[in-house]
Amino acid sequence: MESWIKSLIDIMRKSLDANGLPIPMDKSNCTEWARELGIPKGGDTIIYTSCLYQMAPMINQLVPWIEKLQSTPLMSLASVLSRFASFVIKPNKADIDRANNIMMSIARSLQRAGVNFGYLYEDEPYSGALLHELGAEEYFREYFEDRVLRIFEKYGVKKVITIDPHTHNVLTNVAPKYFKLNFEVVNYLDLLKNAKVKPKFNGEVVIHDSCLYTRYLGKRDVYRAILDNAGLRHIEDPLITGIDTATCCGGPLESLSPELSREIAKIRIQNLSKLSKNVITVCPICLANLGRNAEGVVKIMDINEVIEAE
Repeated sequence: MESWIKSLIDIMRKSLDANGLPIPMDKSNCTEWARELGIPKGGDTIIYTSCLYQMAPMINQLVPWIEKLQSTPLMSLASVLSRFASFVIKPNKADIDRANNIMMSIARSLQRAGVNFGYLYEDEPYSGALLHELGAEEYFREYFEDRVLRIFEKYGVKKVITIDPHTHNVLTNVAPKYFKLNFEVVNYLDLLKNAKVKPKFNGEVVIHDSCLYTRYLGKRDVYRAILDNAGLRHIEDPLITGIDTATCCGGPLESLSPELSREIAKIRIQNLSKLSKNVITVCPICLANLGRNAEGVVKIMDINEVIEAE
């Protein structure tokens, strides 16, 4: 496992140097969603996607590939093969369209809630979250300072709107340990908490809580309030959706042990299915991992697929 982690970190560093992302993917895929919304480039306040929702379709295709690499003794080939992955491995177009639709829904909701923001388009940096989560703290610090802080300073960013728990955690809990951040960080859920929202889905749902949002970032009640405002009933059970009992989707393990990640996801899906066949996620990693393993037992939907600001 240790040798695989070292190989994985090496792959991510080379990929970040090559295309600005931790996986071999065309970075132009990160900006497609914003083209038709008329969002200005730059500005004091920006929406910061870190390309995490947009990477989910590629992650879905990469996980089986990672599992095959781990089963071969030729681990040294992993770094070489990763260079060609973006040419060989193509994400499902339906998944790409879905990710873009989620991104557009978030942006439209913010606009309708009266939030003014820009976007950095091709200059938007990845947050470095995966480096931190793999324990590559030295590389994370180096990357965050050289890429994220430098680009934010270049554009004079004063306020950052995050849209996923991993990026929000990096900006609020991780990076401040090492750097003085000269910008405010706010999560889009907080900006929509008191907005007028409408449901895009009819039926009862159960929430799969993000571990980061729930236990470390204080957002558990925020997205529940948004669903309440939309009139969507979410079923709760203290043993399944409680703050201390809700279990992980297994997604953070997908690059380390796809098999274990899959087993954790299936257990979570079975437990959630006892409450509802309609599962709401608030994290792109949860959406990808649970969706990949649902196998028709439940329907996995991102919160932005069931609500939108009016």
